[in-house]
Amino acid sequence: MHELNNHKIAKGLEKAELVLKNCQIINVFSKSIEQNDIAINDGMIVGIGQYEGVTEIDLKNQFVSPGFIDGHVHIESSMLTPSEFSKMIVPRGTTRVIADPHEITNVLGVKGMGFMLKSCLETPLKVHIMIPSCVPATAFETNGYAISNEDILSLRDREGILGLGEVMDYPSVINAEKSMTEKLLIMEGKIIDGHAPLVSGKDLNSYLLQHIKTDHECTNIDELTEKLNRGMYIHLREGSATRNVKALAKGVTKNNSHRLMFCTDDKHPNDIINEGHINYNINLAVKEGVDPITAIQMATINIATCYQLQNIGAIAPGYEADLIVFDDLNNIEPKKVFINGELVSENGDVLFETTKYANIHVVDSVKYNDDSINLDLKLKGNIVKVMQMIPNNVTTNKVIRTVTTENGLYVNNKKDDILKIAVVERHHYTKNIGLGLLEGYGISNSAIAMTIAHDSHNLICVGDNDDDMLLAIKKIKDIQGGVVIVSNGVVMEYLTLEIAGLMTNDDYHLVIDKLSKMEKIARGLGVNKDVDDPILSLAFVSLPVIPALKLTDMGLFDVNQFRLVDIEGDNE
Repeated sequence: MHELNNHKIAKGLEKAELVLKNCQIINVFSKSIEQNDIAINDGMIVGIGQYEGVTEIDLKNQFVSPGFIDGHVHIESSMLTPSEFSKMIVPRGTTRVIADPHEITNVLGVKGMGFMLKSCLETPLKVHIMIPSCVPATAFETNGYAISNEDILSLRDREGILGLGEVMDYPSVINAEKSMTEKLLIMEGKIIDGHAPLVSGKDLNSYLLQHIKTDHECTNIDELTEKLNRGMYIHLREGSATRNVKALAKGVTKNNSHRLMFCTDDKHPNDIINEGHINYNINLAVKEGVDPITAIQMATINIATCYQLQNIGAIAPGYEADLIVFDDLNNIEPKKVFINGELVSENGDVLFETTKYANIHVVDSVKYNDDSINLDLKLKGNIVKVMQMIPNNVTTNKVIRTVTTENGLYVNNKKDDILKIAVVERHHYTKNIGLGLLEGYGISNSAIAMTIAHDSHNLICVGDNDDDMLLAIKKIKDIQGGVVIVSNGVVMEYLTLEIAGLMTNDDYHLVIDKLSKMEKIARGLGVNKDVDDPILSLAFVSLPVIPALKLTDMGLFDVNQFRLVDIEGDNE
């Protein structure tokens, strides 16, 4: 019956539920702007033309675009539940996301996935879930749960599942290791996301033989161009710690833009509030010379095409009525946001209610004996490998430095920009503690600890003295996950993340206030100005699939060699 009514409405024989009058419609098919009305019924666009509606809204020549899609995001990295996350991004024009919950899955496995699937139903934001492919990412760290091929098979056809998340263990793909090949075969016919930083040449050819379709790790135009030429879709990423849009925008051309998309990957709530979400990616690209409608295509129809989402990402009859209204094509700030034809945000205000899905199985995830932790870094000599942070990037450099030792132990030298860093296993009481040295972070008389440490999310702690580091580690255990700042033996501030040590049930306003305060404190303690985000940047120091040198609970890891290495010496 509804379908018959929609046909009558489309032909102008009956009124639509809602008509948006006098719109400047962004046509992502023809890259044009069309002056017309949009008729909406049962959450669907039923006509473009002159229409009458039961409810009519005169947009007075404002622009109307399809709702924006984030092509790759870890919701957990916002530290918010999906419902609170939606309250932040929907008013900024994002109506749909492709989410990879590998953060919570690394901690809690399939039950963590279940929490995300159910939580995502409590919000009008449309969420497609990718099954995490590499949990753990490598065999050189300890995580909470290992996703098996049997798990992937059981999840494959579950409602809400779209495909397989980023395949970070690229050496296993390139070398066609049996377990990886079997995993990818399970998802044959589904979308498979890639993760292949700086992979090129014949290695890239081998990687793509496994039908991996996308990559969000490009950092330069040459890499972007090579991967496009080999048939990949490429996300231009702009998150909190990884900001690549400006560098890659110059590589956007009329010949390749149809294979380009936007994503945020990881973005803190403070940055979403201050900058925006996918609309920020678009605006930044436009400032760098990308045509505005091309940029909108990259946030809408291109992503829908890549992920085989039917009747999504455009303004046309039969498409879902997810729309945003704005005044300035060169600086998109949504005035109205519609999802399924319902007005869900106006002038930045949230007009929808959400509920919080509670699950007792996703708390109490921090498991270690803080009384037995030893942070002594034993050295036979003073020549060591050091992780050097790179501004606005999650990669690190491997550098060789001469450090101070006393009685065979590393001693912090205030003259050096080098800090001790520890990764403490927090899932299985293994007592694993990886110790290393970090250059370029820059705090004094203090320590920062947190249970956000990609991708296994063990506890990571950095500091210039063991006493503050140990106090921060103890406080993390007390609050069962979160972020802690300690200085001169005093807990300066902390944020509790009770859900898997990654997220909180608190309202996003409270989280933003707390994070703003913590960032101010961290800067006051000396965090280098080149470190874009004092919290999120630290979380990537333990990620063993991003070059060059990282730290896990098992020790120092050389990503290029893909093996654990000794911290001492310069011969590896």
